[in-house]
Amino acid sequence: MKRILSVILVTVVFSVLLSSCASMSDVLKSKDEGTSQVYSVSFNQAWDIAKTVLRWEDCEQIEEQKDEGYMLTTIQSLLSGGTLIGVWVESSGSNTKVTVVTKRKSQTQLLTGLSESAFHERFAQAVEIVKSGKTLPIEAP
Repeated sequence: MKRILSVILVTVVFSVLLSSCASMSDVLKSKDEGTSQVYSVSFNQAWDIAKTVLRWEDCEQIEEQKDEGYMLTTIQSLLSGGTLIGVWVESSGSNTKVTVVTKRKSQTQLLTGLSESAFHERFAQAVEIVKSGKTLPIEAP
């Protein structure tokens, strides 16, 4: 009887954990809930800066959908358990609007591997580097 109850408990806990896992589909649906900033750079500059920032943060492979204006990636971390990230780049007159969404893979995680505010701090730092005429470094400054 104890064994059956243990199996049932493990099954219920596992089911709850699986049902609370985020997916890239959830990231895509959450664009309007993301954090946006407008930067005085071109679309192509913003696109390259966003990819650089994600690389600085040790993201995994970046899936680029440039024609649709977004990119997706993940960060794996022992502390965070994994973070899903979406970045949207949109021309806005002579400026460019950049929106980022970060989601914990599991709702039981306490941390994300990269917060939306940290992404924008890095992005602004990279914009200053570009505006000073320097090349973006491979490693984070």
